[in-house]
Amino acid sequence: VQLQASGGGLVQAGRSLRLSCATSGFTLEDSAIGWFRQAPGKEREGISCISSTDGRQLYADSVKGRFTISRNNAKNTVYLQMNNLKAEDTAVYYCATDLARVCRQRIGGRPGYDYDYSGQGTLVTVSS
Repeated sequence: VQLQASGGGLVQAGRSLRLSCATSGFTLEDSAIGWFRQAPGKEREGISCISSTDGRQLYADSVKGRFTISRNNAKNTVYLQMNNLKAEDTAVYYCATDLARVCRQRIGGRPGYDYDYSGQGTLVTVSS
C-alpha cells in the first residue's frame, strides 16, 4: 500500500492550491481516503475524508467551505482543492487510508486522523 501526497508549496493568504494523492498497491475504488495535517508544535488534525461507497465527504470545521476533496478512481488519485488559504493552514499534509470503504470518524462526525497507511506528506506554507 502506497500513498504519495504532492502539490504543496508557498502561497499567499487568500490563494488556492490543489494537493494530489497518488495511490498504488490497493484498489482505490474500494477504499476511503482521508487527509490529515500536522503543523509544528500542534496535534495532528484530520481535515477531510471521502468514502468509496457513496462518495460521502467529511470535513473538519476549520476547512469546511474552503476545501473540497474528490477522487478519480481511474487515475488512482485523490485530490484536495484548498481555496482561500489562511496562515493557520500551514502544515505538512498527508493522505491516508485504512483500506475500509467508509471514512473513519471522530466524535461529532469529524474526519479521523489515525490511519493504518499514510505516505510522505507535502508541505503547505501560507504567508500572511
